[in-house]
Amino acid sequence: MTDSGPDNSLSHRLSWPALPLDAWLETHDTLRMWTQIAGKVRMALTPEMNHWWNVALYVNSRGLTTSPIPYGGGLFEIQFDFIEHFLEIHTSHGDDRAMPLEPMPVAVFYRKLMRALGELGINVAINTKPQELPDPIPFDQDERHQSYDRDAAHRFWRVLLSTHIVLSDFRARFIGKASPVHFFWGSFDLACSRFSGRRAEPPRKGVISSKAYSHEVISAGFWPGAGLGAPAFYSYTVPQPEALPEARVQPAAASWNKGLSEFIYMYEDFRREDSRWNALMDFFQSTYEAGANLANWNRAELERDYPAVRRA
Repeated sequence: MTDSGPDNSLSHRLSWPALPLDAWLETHDTLRMWTQIAGKVRMALTPEMNHWWNVALYVNSRGLTTSPIPYGGGLFEIQFDFIEHFLEIHTSHGDDRAMPLEPMPVAVFYRKLMRALGELGINVAINTKPQELPDPIPFDQDERHQSYDRDAAHRFWRVLLSTHIVLSDFRARFIGKASPVHFFWGSFDLACSRFSGRRAEPPRKGVISSKAYSHEVISAGFWPGAGLGAPAFYSYTVPQPEALPEARVQPAAASWNKGLSEFIYMYEDFRREDSRWNALMDFFQSTYEAGANLANWNRAELERDYPAVRRA
């Protein structure tokens, strides 16, 4: 099923395939570990940036990528190809490596990736403890997670790709500080964040929260739903205005989730919309306006006039 984007001359056709979490949960859990390994390689070798922007992965035309990582006077990149189903390492020296993405334990994936990096002369050590998970199993000991469903991985990437296109258009409307549209391997979600420019007290202690929420932020994105039970789009404001849970947002199917303290728009509700582009843009825009208005952001200084494109 498809939907039109904002630019008919480019004939954007967005794909929103079914992605019930229970149907691919084992692959989801394995892929989450694999992307954490690649992400930690990037984290170990790149300069630290605010809000952890230096650790994220990015959606591209094949799957997910670390983007270029500096090493030894050159660059290398780790790429998850969800079309041909390979993990690829490309270097600026022209020496590359690839291995099939197929069912294998996380421990085997870890050893293969680190061996391939070593063969390319890239020596890197990472913390093998997974992040943001209960009872984490170190990567080099994880024989439990070993599933890889090619179709599920491809469908997941297609959802990320389409969401990336909508979020990029949404991001273009903001001239204040804003994150790239990027994929956080710890929480396993695609996100784009806007900032008021004012400092804030992080809502939780800990090294992750203290850096992620050091400034007022409104963040939106897509989450495949581990912990919620089903995929969803989300939006949250930090610090959270007291009246935010009562704010009216669009579309009608979107609602406040008390347990998560954020607005949630379930993916399957979204897929029932006649115009998905409009529905998703309404969700991102209305939840942003609710948070920004209640938090007294200086919207006149942070936003720009942008064509209000509507597509059927």
